[in-house]
Amino acid sequence: MSKSEAPLGSLSDFLPQGAFPLVEPFLLNYKVHLTITRSRETVLGDYRNAHGAKAHRITVNGNLNQYAFLITLLHELAHLITFMRFGNKVSAHGKEWKSQFSDLLQQFLQSSLFPMDIANQLSVSLKNPAASSCADDALMRVLRKYDPVKQGFCLVEDVPVGALFLIKQNRLFRRAEKGRKRIKAIEVSTGKVYLFSPIYEVKLQNEL
Repeated sequence: MSKSEAPLGSLSDFLPQGAFPLVEPFLLNYKVHLTITRSRETVLGDYRNAHGAKAHRITVNGNLNQYAFLITLLHELAHLITFMRFGNKVSAHGKEWKSQFSDLLQQFLQSSLFPMDIANQLSVSLKNPAASSCADDALMRVLRKYDPVKQGFCLVEDVPVGALFLIKQNRLFRRAEKGRKRIKAIEVSTGKVYLFSPIYEVKLQNEL
């Protein structure tokens, strides 16, 4: 995993304007070792608690837009604070973590750091935060509006039924019908059926 180590002040480059002064006290107070990583497919960030001579460690993907970066950082800080209060006696994304994450989101929402559409969705999401921002489809749709435009890419839910699309490793699929929560697609080379999150990003492909 490629990592980027930089002075704490450079963190402001990854955050919405005005967010750094609000974030910095948490990082300093809890002596957090923050690492900005390259994109990871399965996680946006993670937290490892302090033990022995090692400090609390948080990693966040550096390719996230500034609003997604801040939300992910708050998600991991909520893990840290929950650990400080309860240790390993509570589940990772249980009611204690949800309460802490909701409190943090509420604090930052009061500072008008987010555009209105993100703020409105966060107000809904904080009532019962998902274990991962990736699992909150409604929030991810709103956040995606602030990503750089990638020509030829779209969400799998926007691919017409029967059309072809590519995912990483150039695996080719044909879009099928939507299930209750997931979208079915058939891998062209194997004929196997896979289920995709509606908000999974894919690249449209012309017919062979």
